[in-house]
Amino acid sequence: MAAAGISAKHGLLSSKTSLYHAFPRHISPTGACLRRAAEIQSVRAATSATADSQLNEKYCLELVRSRDYDGFVSSLLLPEEARRSSLALRAFNVELAQVKDSISQKTIGLMRMQFWKTAVEEIYRDEPPNQPVSAELWRAVRKHYLTKRWLLRIITEREKDLEDRAYRNLQELETYSENTQSSLIYLLLECLGLKDIHADHAASHIGKAQGIVTCLRATPYHSSRRKVYLPMDICMLHGASQEDFIRCSREQNVRDVVYDIASQAHVHLQHARSFGRNVPAAATPAFLQTVVLEDYLQRVRRADFDVFNPSLQNRNPLLPLQLYLRSWKKTY
Repeated sequence: MAAAGISAKHGLLSSKTSLYHAFPRHISPTGACLRRAAEIQSVRAATSATADSQLNEKYCLELVRSRDYDGFVSSLLLPEEARRSSLALRAFNVELAQVKDSISQKTIGLMRMQFWKTAVEEIYRDEPPNQPVSAELWRAVRKHYLTKRWLLRIITEREKDLEDRAYRNLQELETYSENTQSSLIYLLLECLGLKDIHADHAASHIGKAQGIVTCLRATPYHSSRRKVYLPMDICMLHGASQEDFIRCSREQNVRDVVYDIASQAHVHLQHARSFGRNVPAAATPAFLQTVVLEDYLQRVRRADFDVFNPSLQNRNPLLPLQLYLRSWKKTY
């Protein structure tokens, strides 16, 4: 009986010991509340970060849609894993491009360019500024390991362009286009996970064609502000003065200037396509802008190279469909 009682008592003590270890003494109601509060705060922070990320993405999307519609449609046709990063890069490009037209003093423009130089450096230190485009660009850099040199090259070239003067010759316009538009395409190729020398050669020529076409397309807008940026050597060759463009002249010498510049853009498109056999099919989504360039060059030819023809200011309603078909065919 005594042994049995001792055994029962020992069992009871063991049970209490087990319960003691199951519920450690150091967890108090206050500690549990603090831990719960920390968990709630962590969830709220994560939710807030997600909400901020979505707002940043929407900001970039709307910026590109309103200021670079062709680039917006092209980005939507990229593979899903590259789409958001493409919009971030295009938003970055828009931010830089609109500096020149939105300032009254060069000093202000230089300050804004310096902001972006600093922003890029901070992005690569994982300390992006609290600004929507910077935040999205940081996300793209982390995801695709984008080359910093291309981003800085775009900024540097846009900064030089604040001089607000006409290009001295066609080669100067091509250099500007290579450093801005081609650099952007190199970054798009990196978003697609591609590093290919043939794709890079094609990208270089497409970027030059795009820069030349952009200069032509913007001529009516610039002329309305009494500014002319077309290459001076070609204008002089045909005896066309800046005043002719400011007056929106439709004389033959003005058309000849447009013909020569448009022809050079066409030559670059042809060069880009000459690499087609060796360019990986996976690279073609980055080259969809060729559809837009081709469309403008065809329309300016139909207008007999009258760059001020009102039809050239209208957006082609079939362009999204043409971009989709080119994307489906995987050609450029």
